[in-house]
Amino acid sequence: MWGITRYQWTVLFAAWLGWGFDVFDGLLFNYVAPNCIPTLLHLPVGSAAARAATLYWTGVLTSLLLIGWALGGVLFGYICDRIGRMRTLMLTMLLYALGTAACAAATNLWMLVIFRLVASLGIGGEWAAGASMVAEVMPEKRRVEAGALLYTAAPFGLFLATLLNYQVAGVWFAGNTEQSWRYVFLFGLLPAAAAFIVRFFVHEPERWQKVRASSTVALRDIFRGEHRHTTIMGALTVVVALIGWWSCNAFIPVVASGLARASAEAQGLAARATQDLIESWKLTATVTFNLGGLVGTLLTIPLAKHFGRRTMFALYFGASAAAILATFGLDMPPESRLYMFFLIGVPVFGVFGAFPFYLPELYPTRLRATGAGFCYNIGRVLASVGPFIVGAAAAKGTAMQTIFYVGFAPLVGLLLAPLIIETRGRTLSD
Repeated sequence: MWGITRYQWTVLFAAWLGWGFDVFDGLLFNYVAPNCIPTLLHLPVGSAAARAATLYWTGVLTSLLLIGWALGGVLFGYICDRIGRMRTLMLTMLLYALGTAACAAATNLWMLVIFRLVASLGIGGEWAAGASMVAEVMPEKRRVEAGALLYTAAPFGLFLATLLNYQVAGVWFAGNTEQSWRYVFLFGLLPAAAAFIVRFFVHEPERWQKVRASSTVALRDIFRGEHRHTTIMGALTVVVALIGWWSCNAFIPVVASGLARASAEAQGLAARATQDLIESWKLTATVTFNLGGLVGTLLTIPLAKHFGRRTMFALYFGASAAAILATFGLDMPPESRLYMFFLIGVPVFGVFGAFPFYLPELYPTRLRATGAGFCYNIGRVLASVGPFIVGAAAAKGTAMQTIFYVGFAPLVGLLLAPLIIETRGRTLSD
């Protein structure tokens, strides 16, 4: 199919699993936070104090996750160019699996912070290894398709986290809010099992093996000569996308809960019915956002191939600004605002489908993982400010108003679009 061999499909599937479980482990906390944080702070679950603490600490822990993610991305990007794509992929999958599962044993908030930081190092490092491996193994003419397909693992990871949390916390342990979150975290071990199986079927790309003995790698190399402008623009392009994604996605449950309460009050629903509506709307908002992201991810293929990378990014940034500003700025019923998450997902989530094929195109083989890992992850340090601010605002009841202003970040990206490096038609360099 598409001129891609069975082994090349196997490599793509291995990287796809790595990225899907990466997102899965990264976002489990967002689902269990309403039970996890009050338990560790010894607050009654569901109380006003618990809700305020959950909103605040969700923002803090998400920001810390992004910082650890950035450090892991830079560190393991460098390691990947030294020891190989496959070894790094396995190492990072094991790291974030064990870090996430360890969260189940946390007895206080600071233990949770430490375990999340450990997991975040692996989460950040996995992307560069998987993206570089896919780019180097795939045929030149199918690199765009393979890169976009690789990122479809992100919606898969989000769907899996959503459904698993619902099954574990909402069905199997529905009456045990103080312990159910621990069982959810234990499922973070799934990537470790996947890594153990994958290692039997995939080997290091020939491109990397040919250059590893005759080249040296240093982080400073991506800031030298022609690579300096490449690295700066690559990182800026990613950070604009990151601010939008994390500020919107991390607080989908918060926004959906607020919309559900407004709808329940209008209908005069009782407390139990209101809670059921909240859970239903949280699931709906997550699913619609993910479906929009899946559509947007696949759209990067025709847009990148027919219009070029620069125009593609401009279209996504413009659409992201329009979707966020319209959803949180226009006066509309709660039900309509809920389904607007699909329109947000298409550009805000979908734009990330371009990075697995775009960033590896910017660097030669000896610097590919280092450069791509740096660009894709270092921006998370800046983007980490977004969830912290939204979390603090949400604790004060102004989450939607705050996210409205996030819509101006993609407009900055739109202004920077003429400076984005065009790589359409460029072959992968060694």
